[in-house]
Parts: sequence; structure tokens; C-alpha cells
Amino acid sequence: MKKLLLVMLLLSSYLFGAMNVQTASKAELMTISGIGEKKADAIIKYRKKHRLKSANDLLNVPGIGKNIVNNVKKGIKSKKSKVSSVGKEMRKKSSKKSMQQKKSMKKSSKKMKKSFKKKSKKSSKKMKKSFKKKSKKSSKKKK
Repeated sequence: MKKLLLVMLLLSSYLFGAMNVQTASKAELMTISGIGEKKADAIIKYRKKHRLKSANDLLNVPGIGKNIVNNVKKGIKSKKSKVSSVGKEMRKKSSKKSMQQKKSMKKSSKKMKKSFKKKSKKSSKKMKKSFKKKSKKSSKKKK
């Protein structure tokens, strides 16, 4: 559910153009042309101490220039969509979880099979014993 909300949030930023730099996530910041992981981290670090009221306030962040500020204002996205890389990371994490779940399912099914075999052996032994007892009783009655 959280993954779906994150993806929807990221996609909505594409629709509405300019973003709120004060509340944008790292992934959202990385969708802007000229902003990579390091610059996104620098923006997040800066806004923890200072309030960003507009895109022009980004000029105070080290490594951010006028071109990037203009890209933020105009909502110019990078050619390589960072959202797709975020999506890939999310898919990797979910596939790891599913692999772990599959492994645990296999282990539990093996345990269940073993316990079933044990129980079936026990029950078959009991049935054989009871059959032998019944056959002995019937043979005694016939005599």
C-alpha cells in the first residue's frame, strides 16, 4: 500500500509541474533535471535547518545554481527518469521479500510433509496392530 502511494505521489508531481521544494522527497527532487542523489541530499540537509519558501531559496544550497533553480520553477524533468530507478529499487525489494516468503513456504511445506509421514506411519502401524488383533479374535471364535 505504501509503495502504491509513493508511486502515485511521484507520478502526480509530473502532472502538476513545479514542486514544493520544502516538502519534496529525495526521489521527487531527483526527477528535476540537474539534481542527482548528492544534490537532493544537500537540499534535504539544508531545508532541515532553513525554511525554503520558494525555488529561489535553493541558490543558498551548495552546488545549486541558477539553471537548476529555473528547472525547478519550470518543472523541467530529467531525461533519465529517476522515478524508474526508484521503481526498480522497489521491485528489487519486493522480489527479495517474495523470495524469502517462497523459501519459508518451502521449509514449512517440508516440515508438514515430514510430520504427515510420521503420523501416517504411526496410524498405519496402529491399523495393522488392530487388524492383527481382530484377526486373532476371529480365528479364536472359529475354533
